[in-house]
Amino acid sequence: MSTSATTDNKKRIKRGFFAIVTGRTFLIALLLLAQVGLLLWGFQRLGDYIHLGSAVAAALMLIYISNTGSDPTVKLTWYFVVALVPVVGIPLYIFIKADIGHRTAQRAIAKCISETAPFFSSAPGVDFAVENELEASDPDAASIARYLRDCAGFPAYTGSQVTYFPIGERKFEAMLTELEKAENFIFMEYFIVSEGRMWDTILEVLTRKAKAGVDVRFMYDGTCAFSDLPYSYPEELEARGIKCKVFAPVKPFVSTHYNNRDHRKILVVDGKVGFTGGVNLADEYINEKLRFGHWKDTAVMVKGEAVRSFTLMFLQMWNAAGRETGCAYGRFLPEPETVSVPDAQGVVIPYGDSPMDSERVGETVYLHLINTAREYVYIMTPYLILDGETVMALTSAAKRGVDVRIILPHIPDKKYAFWLAKSHYPELVEAGVKIYEYTPGFVHAKVFLQDGKMGVVGTINLDYRSLYHHFECAALLCGVPALEDVRADFADTLSKSQRVTREMIAHEKLHVRFFGGLLKIVAPLM
Repeated sequence: MSTSATTDNKKRIKRGFFAIVTGRTFLIALLLLAQVGLLLWGFQRLGDYIHLGSAVAAALMLIYISNTGSDPTVKLTWYFVVALVPVVGIPLYIFIKADIGHRTAQRAIAKCISETAPFFSSAPGVDFAVENELEASDPDAASIARYLRDCAGFPAYTGSQVTYFPIGERKFEAMLTELEKAENFIFMEYFIVSEGRMWDTILEVLTRKAKAGVDVRFMYDGTCAFSDLPYSYPEELEARGIKCKVFAPVKPFVSTHYNNRDHRKILVVDGKVGFTGGVNLADEYINEKLRFGHWKDTAVMVKGEAVRSFTLMFLQMWNAAGRETGCAYGRFLPEPETVSVPDAQGVVIPYGDSPMDSERVGETVYLHLINTAREYVYIMTPYLILDGETVMALTSAAKRGVDVRIILPHIPDKKYAFWLAKSHYPELVEAGVKIYEYTPGFVHAKVFLQDGKMGVVGTINLDYRSLYHHFECAALLCGVPALEDVRADFADTLSKSQRVTREMIAHEKLHVRFFGGLLKIVAPLM
C-alpha cells in the first residue's frame, strides 16, 4: 500500500473515531445503560414484593405464553427465561410485547402498504394468467405464487430477465453500469453502508446524477450510526443533492422498534432495473477489504416488469421512515410494455417480509421449497439458527430421499452464531442432511435452489432475526434460465468446501458444544 493510501486510511479511521466520540453515539450508549440501570434499581427497591409475588406471577405468565400464537420454539425460550429468572423475565416479556413505539411504526407501514396495494393489484399477472401458466408447468410454483399474492400482496411477473451474480465484485460492476444509465430516478435501500472504495465510487455517481436532475433517494438502517457513518451523514448527502433517510434510529427509553432492522438491499434504476441479494455497500462485500477470509456473496439483477415490486417495496419503506404528503407512486411505475423484456423465460416474484404483521413470508417460502422438493434442495446461508419447524422440514426431506445440502461459513463473523449453527449439526447430519463449510472464508449468500425449477436469492438468512425480526426482501425465481447459473455457482462453491462428518461432530471442542447448547435455549431472543 502506498504512503498516501496509508495516510488516507489513517485519516479516515481518525475521522470515524472522532465522529463517534463527539457525536451522539456515546449519549445513546449512556442512555441505554441508564435504561438498564433504572430497571435494576426498581427491582432492588421493590425486591421484597417481587420475591413474594414472583412464583404466582411466573405461573400466570407461563399460562398466558402457552395460549399465545407464538412459534413453539419461541414459547420454550420464554418458558425458560420466565421460570428461571421471573424478576427479570416477566418485565422483559411485558416490555417487549407492549411494543412501545412499535405500534406507531406498524401503523405507518400498514398505511404505506394500503396506499401501494392498488399499484400491486393493477400489475400484470394478478388476473391469474401467470399463475394459470405455472399451474400447467409446475403446480408447486403456482401454489406458492398464489400464497405470495393472496397473503403477502406480491404478484408474479413474466417479461422479466434475471442475471445472477456469484460474487459481490460482479454485482458492483453491474451496479455502476446501470447507475450511469439513470435518467429519472435512483432508489437505494441498504442495511450496511461504510466508507471505502465501493461506497465512495457509488457516491460519486449518485452525486453527478443528482446534479443532472435525477431523483436520487438513499435510505440506510439506523445501526450504521454506531460504527460506520456519523449521525450527520444524511445532511452530508442532502448537501450533495441526494435525498436521504435513516430507518429506525435507536431511541432509548421510548421504543422496542430498534429490534426490527431494515435488512433489505434494494437498488432500482428508472423502474427498469432492480437489484437485491446479500451484498451491502462496504468493501468486504467486494473483497476489497479482508474480513473473515474470502467473502462469498450473491445477488441478482432483474430487468423488466418484475422491477415494479422492488420500486413499490422501496417506496413503502421510504414513506414509513418519514411520511411524505401526496406521494405519487404511479409516476415511478413505467408502463409494462415499455419495460417488458421480449422472449424472457420463466416467472419472477419479488417479495418482502415485515416483522410488523403475523405473516412469516420468508420462512413460508423457504419451507415450501423444502417440503415440495423431489430431487434436491441446495442452500447457502451465513447462519443456521433454526426453529423446530425448519429442522423438521430439513430432516424429513432428507429422510424421504431428497438431496439436502447446506453450505455455511468455515470462518464465522460471529462466534456465537457459529456455535449455534453447530448445535444443529448432529440432528441434521444424522437424518442425512449434508452440511459443508466454505473453507476459504465467510459465506454471506442467501440462496435456495430446488430441483432446478425454483430458487430464491435475497437478503433472508436462516435465523430468527431474518425470519422473525427484520424487514427483508428476495426474488423467487421459477423456470428462469439464471437458475442454471445458481446451480453452477453452488457446485463451484461446494468444490471449495469441506463436508461435516459424524467424526468431526464427535470431536468438536467441548466449549463449542457447551456454549452452542446453552445459546440454543435463548436463540429466539438473540
